[in-house]
Amino acid sequence: MKLTIATWNINSLRLRRELLQQLVAALTPDIVCLQETKVPDALFPEDVGGAIGFPYVLKRGMKGYNGVAIFSRLPLTLIENTPDWCAKDDCRHLAATIPVGGKVVALHNFYVPAGGDVPDRDTNVKFAHKLDFIAEAKAHFAAAPPRRAVLVGDLNIAPLEHDVWSHKQLLNVVSHTPPETAGLEAWLAEGFTDAVRHFVPAEQKLYTWWSYRNQDWEKSDRGRRLDHIWVSNDLAGGLRSYRILREARNWAQPSDHVPVAVTLEV
Repeated sequence: MKLTIATWNINSLRLRRELLQQLVAALTPDIVCLQETKVPDALFPEDVGGAIGFPYVLKRGMKGYNGVAIFSRLPLTLIENTPDWCAKDDCRHLAATIPVGGKVVALHNFYVPAGGDVPDRDTNVKFAHKLDFIAEAKAHFAAAPPRRAVLVGDLNIAPLEHDVWSHKQLLNVVSHTPPETAGLEAWLAEGFTDAVRHFVPAEQKLYTWWSYRNQDWEKSDRGRRLDHIWVSNDLAGGLRSYRILREARNWAQPSDHVPVAVTLEV
């Protein structure tokens, strides 16, 4: 059975809920994972799932920032007792199991801390939090290697040289510094395959985020690949296609991230 999973940092679900119709029309996914929903569970717009044809919904949110959600055409079962990353209870991870073709797939939706502006853990607590989060996630999956699992989300790190517009100029910019990229690559190595780079050679430029500060983002094309889909190594042979919905950056009131989707046979 083929399964298409999309991930998108929507940067406020209530502000951009209408854009989900365009995402669904363009990508025809079976599952949509969102980050930065920025809405506490009590105020979550419960009608969104039905409006876009996704009857199964899980969410974990808080007021003003962070927050993750999963919309699915297939039944979802919440994975209980996921870690409280860095003991902050800040709604950065949501996990579920999905029945597919008589078997079960585990899905992890992550929103990794951005890390602030200064790449120094001693002077920037946000950067320290980011590095600690990545280390905890790596250790978690090392202790329980993934099987029939998909991990998606805004991981807030562009790990490869051509995941950024200028490797040389961004080496000391948060999201592409060596401590971050090494940490993310170590997490990936705990049993995952980078699904998009499975299709796109490492020497090819590839982005999913363009800053709001760029007045003409398309012309300058100073992007970074911050949004990722990984599959456990046992599912890598089923990868069939990917899409980065670059045109979404030109939608009305766009997010600074664009949706990413992968189709695989499971």
